[in-house]
Amino acid sequence: MAGSLAASAFFPGPGSSPAASARSSTGELPENLSVRGIVAKPNPPPAAMQVKAQAQTLPKVNGTKVNLKKVNPDGEETLSHSAPKTFYNQLPDWSMLLAAITTIFLAAEKQWTLLDWKPKKPDMLVDTFGFGRIIQDGMVFRQNFMIRSYEIGADRTASIETLMNHLQETALNHVRTAGLLGDGFGATPEMSKRNLIWVVSKIQLLVEQYPAWGDTVQVDTWVAAAGKNGMRRDWHVRDYNSGRTILRATSVWVMMHKKTRRLSKMPDEVRAEIGPYFNDRSAITEEQSEKLTKTGNKVGDDATEQFIRKGLTPRWGDLDVNQHVNNVKYIGWILESAPISVLEKHELASMTLDYRKECGRDSVLQSLTTVSGECTSIGTEKQASAIQCDHLLQLESGADIVKAHTEWRPKRWHAVAENA
Repeated sequence: MAGSLAASAFFPGPGSSPAASARSSTGELPENLSVRGIVAKPNPPPAAMQVKAQAQTLPKVNGTKVNLKKVNPDGEETLSHSAPKTFYNQLPDWSMLLAAITTIFLAAEKQWTLLDWKPKKPDMLVDTFGFGRIIQDGMVFRQNFMIRSYEIGADRTASIETLMNHLQETALNHVRTAGLLGDGFGATPEMSKRNLIWVVSKIQLLVEQYPAWGDTVQVDTWVAAAGKNGMRRDWHVRDYNSGRTILRATSVWVMMHKKTRRLSKMPDEVRAEIGPYFNDRSAITEEQSEKLTKTGNKVGDDATEQFIRKGLTPRWGDLDVNQHVNNVKYIGWILESAPISVLEKHELASMTLDYRKECGRDSVLQSLTTVSGECTSIGTEKQASAIQCDHLLQLESGADIVKAHTEWRPKRWHAVAENA
């Protein structure tokens, strides 16, 4: 009775399952019932291959009959009938269940790891989207840049044009982040109402070192008043990882009417917009500024050579949104006339640019460079000395566009040998 109660508790009645109706009165499973309780209808094997069942009773292990191997007359082994169903046989496959739980756990852990991901190195997510941010109580704007492979030159370091583009980009992003960007090239809303734009009149920069491909540079910029109608903008560029100074620069900007192309005074409304952001800090000291302003030898001196490059014309891509040539493009034109011997053995250490007149899309220019300085011999090797150059970029009609003065320091000779 206990046996039949246990059977009815875990198995359906005779009317609900073919397996139950197939059970014998003795509790033994018939030969055509599989382990899973499904009636099997195998094809009967040939008489010669049928297994002869042994007459002894199946042994029991913990009350459960187990299978025994049988040997047929041909010496082949086969298994006897399956053991009867028990409670344990009806439990799910624990290995499959465990695998499913493990898969779910690993997937959840992966999602959590992605949500809580942090870089192993602090420079892996340096200004991820390149937007920059305002720091130091709103007085300084900071943005980071990684030096790309297309921004380096023949000596495997960033070009001066690359660094100047970083300065220009941070200046515009500073205005935008502060909420002062109108519809002009860095113009504020009050300037846009009056058709006023910013134009640069002077830039001075000191380069202490040049970053290489893959380096990350950190650019800080801020503004200050320059006289009654001008604005000064300074930059300090550092290596993000070491903190060493790469470049210091300062510039003076004035207002021009967009339609008449004439200089304009700064309206009080514009001064009220930008005045709260003025910072009196200087990236370049007055003494350094005066030194940069001094020019080298002029044309006609014995220690000078003059080089000229004619037929320079702006392309459409050289124009900015104000329809005049971008000021960074002037630097490339200035260096077009620098001799290759200077560019190969020296690197630019400082530069002063005085912008005299804007350049339009139909202009034809020429670039002139005078060089002072010479190479000196030390032992059997030649050692390059510091060189100063004066540059003039002008229209072929004669009007001056930019005057510039540059100073160059020798490159390391082993670096020159590697790049040769």
